[in-house]
Amino acid sequence: MSLLRLDSCTIRFGGLTAVSKFSMEIAQRELVGLIGPNGAGKTTVFNFVTGVYQPTEGDVWFGDERLNGLKPYAITARGIARTFQNIRLFSSLTVFDNVRAAFNLHLKHGPTHAVTRGPKFRNEEREIEDKARDLLNIFNLDRYRDVMCKGLPYGDQRRLEIVRALATQPRLLLLDEPAAGMTPTEKGGLMQLIEFIQEQFNISVLLVEHDMRVVMGICRRIYVLDYGLKIAEGPPDVIRRDPKVIEAYLGEEPTETK
Repeated sequence: MSLLRLDSCTIRFGGLTAVSKFSMEIAQRELVGLIGPNGAGKTTVFNFVTGVYQPTEGDVWFGDERLNGLKPYAITARGIARTFQNIRLFSSLTVFDNVRAAFNLHLKHGPTHAVTRGPKFRNEEREIEDKARDLLNIFNLDRYRDVMCKGLPYGDQRRLEIVRALATQPRLLLLDEPAAGMTPTEKGGLMQLIEFIQEQFNISVLLVEHDMRVVMGICRRIYVLDYGLKIAEGPPDVIRRDPKVIEAYLGEEPTETK
């Protein structure tokens, strides 16, 4: 069974068809890319997978559950997390509190426990604090624990957004242009980080990215959108030589990352 399956998904905004009859499957523990020119519909796909938009036609399945009609928080609770093309951290919170906030999705204690601050509340808060600290340590962000996140270097803000998404305990992570604004050295580190995340956390990853060295270097399969239509899918070696993809997007074969 596929982890994520899109069946002929179409979304229209008035008279504009942003994505048309798009189908895609992602298996367990798979790293998949979604590429295409600006305006092709890539982020729109992310938005109807995560419940920000509802597809006009077609179905979104996560395992054996149909996600159509669910709110974003309900979809996140089922195991789908995302980052954004424009970083959306809680700028008024510290690095630690950004991560701790994400753990609240799976809180077991209720409002009464929070008010009375009984043993159940204290034990769970202690557990969340330990988990948040462990995540920050894994991604070498523990040294920024008490820093306001808006004060972090750009690359670390990108990593923190990924850490916050992982704190929701996803089975599928959607990364929307994580390499945007990064230096070549930072992009190399990002590639290693994404592969580490997939293996360490035993999850699937769907990556939207314009840097073809990143996409071709780590993705096992790639889907290509152009004007909302899927024009190709397959492994990187097939995609980089596909005439439709070259004409619509690549222009020339990208140099491989060593």
